[in-house]
Amino acid sequence: MGFIFFALFIILLDQASKLYIQYSMHIGESIPVIEGIFHITYIENPRTSFGLFEYNSSFFVVAVAISVILVILIYKKIIFKKDPFMYVPLTLVLGGAVSNLIDRVRVNGMVIDFIDFRIWPIFNFADSAIVCGMLILLIHILFHAPGKEKEDEGEEGERGKWEEEEENIKNIKKYREEKKE
Repeated sequence: MGFIFFALFIILLDQASKLYIQYSMHIGESIPVIEGIFHITYIENPRTSFGLFEYNSSFFVVAVAISVILVILIYKKIIFKKDPFMYVPLTLVLGGAVSNLIDRVRVNGMVIDFIDFRIWPIFNFADSAIVCGMLILLIHILFHAPGKEKEDEGEEGERGKWEEEEENIKNIKKYREEKKE
């Protein structure tokens, strides 16, 4: 249930920041925070993913369907029985995707972007959540090999089994000797 609150937190943070920007700035207005490096620049972005791809409504229908299925799977704990850490990155992605989808509905198919580092397309908190979630997911999948722990336990586990087997044999011998007496 905590993942729902985490996703809602991401959505509320993103939507509150966008509403603040939308009602306190004019489209195209830019406020330097660190001159030439970091600005708050209000744009309404008709594109997707940091302004890199054209908006495609069929893509978003599929993305929403996947998000809904993902929420159901998370809720039913189907995905996470063996790896509960997966809640973190997938909740980041889900919260960001839902928040940007809310913008698409609320702002005539556009997303409000305002974080401007001047060397990268302008983005928002939802975009950051999506990217961070995907990076965490990628790193986790690449470097947290579920079989690796079992492999590491292999030698120790084998030794433990042999020691246990030897102990059982000793106990059997001891029992037989006691029975002979």
